[in-house]
Amino acid sequence: MDKPLRILLADDHALVREGTRQILEREADMEVVAEANDGQETVFLVERERPDVAIVDISMPVMNGIEATKGIKRVSPQTAVLVLTAYDDDQYVFAILEAGAAGYLLKNARSSALIEAVRRVHEGESVLHPTIASKLVRRVRHEEAGSSDPSAVEALTEREMDVLKLAAKGLSNREIADELIVSPRTVQSHMANIFGKLQVGSRTEAVMVGLRQGWIKLETES
Repeated sequence: MDKPLRILLADDHALVREGTRQILEREADMEVVAEANDGQETVFLVERERPDVAIVDISMPVMNGIEATKGIKRVSPQTAVLVLTAYDDDQYVFAILEAGAAGYLLKNARSSALIEAVRRVHEGESVLHPTIASKLVRRVRHEEAGSSDPSAVEALTEREMDVLKLAAKGLSNREIADELIVSPRTVQSHMANIFGKLQVGSRTEAVMVGLRQGWIKLETES
């Protein structure tokens, strides 16, 4: 069996961490390697443990989840950040996604959704609670398409554009690979190129750039 996914939990409520640990460690491919109860400790432990995924709350003492996410991506860029919080305020949602979080779940999500989200963000995908996805759509609708500076964005190849459009539909890397008749590793390579050209750190950010440039349109938009 492959090595289990190494996970860090960051939440200032011990009971929440305990419950989350129990949910995750029922899975044979998951292992919680560290727990933090504030943002500063989160960044320290991520740098020390280099987990595959950090599950982070927004409201934490010393350093909030937004600043902690920035710190995580600075000291361990390969660690995927999954937000698990009770907050869905616009100011928190957009700030932490822009800080580099790959996923955003609310604490009313089912345990099965959390488990799937951990696996998907580790594979380089984005996972958004439906409420959060709707907020992103509304935000984009209020932004003028093409308002970004095209000269600041390196042109995507035709195949990279295909990958971005399928990512915007919510397809997983494997589903994109099946659609384009390529390997999942090839899709990962295309996504890495897209991130570099668009100067972003997550699939969500890449899709947002595509929407602002007018390259793609979400199916949920009327």
